[in-house]
Amino acid sequence: MIDIRSDTVTRPTPAMLQAMMAAQVGDDVFGEDATVNALQERAARLFGMEAALYCPSGTMTNQIAIKIHTQPGDEVICDELAHVYLYEGGGIAFNSGASVRTLRGNNGRFTADQVEENINGRENAHFPCSQLVTVENTVNKGGGCCWDLAEIERIRDVCNRHGLALHLDGARLFNALVARGQTPQRYGELFDTISVCLSKGLGAPVGSLLLGSKAHIVKAHRVRKVLGGGMRQAGFLAAAGLYAIEHHTQRLSQDHDKARVTGETLQTLPYVATVLPVETNIVVFRLGEAVGTAAFLQHLREHQVLAFAIGKQTVRFVFHLDVSDEHFGQLLTALQAFRPAAP
Repeated sequence: MIDIRSDTVTRPTPAMLQAMMAAQVGDDVFGEDATVNALQERAARLFGMEAALYCPSGTMTNQIAIKIHTQPGDEVICDELAHVYLYEGGGIAFNSGASVRTLRGNNGRFTADQVEENINGRENAHFPCSQLVTVENTVNKGGGCCWDLAEIERIRDVCNRHGLALHLDGARLFNALVARGQTPQRYGELFDTISVCLSKGLGAPVGSLLLGSKAHIVKAHRVRKVLGGGMRQAGFLAAAGLYAIEHHTQRLSQDHDKARVTGETLQTLPYVATVLPVETNIVVFRLGEAVGTAAFLQHLREHQVLAFAIGKQTVRFVFHLDVSDEHFGQLLTALQAFRPAAP
């Protein structure tokens, strides 16, 4: 099967497995796992930040960041398509007791002016206190689109003037870095905390990192413990993350190329209504109203392709290192062979 439901479905490469089996491990809850420590130090240096914390998932790193930046009754500002708002189980309310102010941006990307217009100060007790702005790059539900770095810089200025923290949900940040030719260090300069996922496009089996100041990571370590995220001999997993950072970053452009060609192909097919602009490894498209989404997905399955819908008439494909050139040709053939049932 060709599985393009997500880039989380990848399996370790043989070389990654070798690195995992050779890892030096200890008890990470005691801070004694050499490989976890090496991964945290490597990631912090890469982004020019003081420290990092290895966690089981990107949801956990995002939720820890929100917790350390807010108090109950505070407010988080994010886009209405944000993963932290839509897909983390209501964690902002559950874990932090904070409310959410959602903005309607352009495929998940809002502006500095929108942030400024939606800030609540502390002088009016009727409103929650705006405390944190969260940016997602790339935007999952926005079709893998990337942010304009200049707009992030303007949002940073707004946060500075109003005393707000700025967090980056960088689940697919490495895709943005490769697509836009940007440096991780610049992101480290702009954000108070950054979450980066190792188990998506980079192909590690498990894990995300939270990056920030030493003070933030000390707090984050305590929250990770409370959430049950402390792992013991986690170096076997961290070794995969180290390998992924070193060897799987530049190859992301191959996934971007496959996504781009897929988007171009979809635009030529009569049963496709619209395709979001394709910039990285995600393709989001809408089927025509007369097309049965279930029938389309079943057709793909019959051609050995796994995909799923993310909304009414809306399908997402995500490309990754386990989609070979042969698989890709098979997908294009399946797309061109689909014939919707006559109304």
